[in-house]
Amino acid sequence: MDVLRWKTQDSILLTKASKRSPLILRMVILILSIISALFIFSICINQTHKFPQFNPLRIQTMDHRTQLCRDAPVQDLDLPYLHFPQPQTFSRQECGCNPVLYFAIVSMQRSGSGWFETLLNSHMNLSSNGEIFGPRERRNSSSVIYQTLDKVYNLDWWSSASKNDCSAAVGFKWMLNQGLMEYHEEIRDYLNRRGVSLIFLFRRNLLRRMVSLVANSYDKDVKLLNGTHKSHVHSPQEAKVLARYKPTLNVTVLVSNLKSAEQMVTKALERFKSTRHILLYYEDILTNRTYFLPPQKLVDVQEFLKLPTRNLTSLQVKIHSGPLSQQINNFDDVRKALEGTPYQHFIHSRDSKL
Repeated sequence: MDVLRWKTQDSILLTKASKRSPLILRMVILILSIISALFIFSICINQTHKFPQFNPLRIQTMDHRTQLCRDAPVQDLDLPYLHFPQPQTFSRQECGCNPVLYFAIVSMQRSGSGWFETLLNSHMNLSSNGEIFGPRERRNSSSVIYQTLDKVYNLDWWSSASKNDCSAAVGFKWMLNQGLMEYHEEIRDYLNRRGVSLIFLFRRNLLRRMVSLVANSYDKDVKLLNGTHKSHVHSPQEAKVLARYKPTLNVTVLVSNLKSAEQMVTKALERFKSTRHILLYYEDILTNRTYFLPPQKLVDVQEFLKLPTRNLTSLQVKIHSGPLSQQINNFDDVRKALEGTPYQHFIHSRDSKL
């Protein structure tokens, strides 16, 4: 019994050591586990670099190129936006492996889009097919819109602007109120999936656009040019006849109408910001325009469309030019209505030559 009660100094040390050992053991195991995890992680990282990386551009290129055009020279950055269509209505023949860029001019009525499209169509390698979604039956649903777009981008849409086999850029004009905003989600997905580039064209001075809208609506009913309505003219004489009419603007709804147009533009830019696009303003294209050198904005848009730069021309003649005081019948009332609003600068803008 005495032996059982007796504890030597050595036994005390052993007893204390045994109490600490589980904690030390757990610490050692934890450290070894961390080291092992780091080692395994480093091996996985090294193995990952041995495999080819996923390149979404390459995947999209597989969809765009035909087997015969697999070796067509295309820069990597352009892969998602250049296509090799195979039309059903004709053969592209020797131009079959020339890449084609798909585009759409997004605009609003009386914003210079008709004139701008004639400029683009003066380029020998571009075809823009006008307002294909003007008729309602072509925009009754997203599926109908898809069918029309497929026909245009497959080069099977015929118009007077079609250059067919050797077009390097093909597109059309799309107004915001022609189904574009109504089915914006479906259309945005289509444009991104097909690699379609957008050219936004708007007017800075929305008051001038309103003058043109009212005057054009008036001429649809009156037909000032010998009983014929023309939205665009090709001679100074015709422009002078149409410009004689000075519309009277409804000042009661003037500010709200300008605000509505402004908000429509803002919404369009926001809803289609994920697309490849360029933003142009009608007034900027006219600035410093000469007969010998194209303005920088037209150079920019040709580069955007992957086209060789040309001096673009149009036969259209501007109808409404000069100061607004000479174009609006109730100009004083309009000026008073816009004073103190965000739109008063439209009255005083320095664009009398536009």
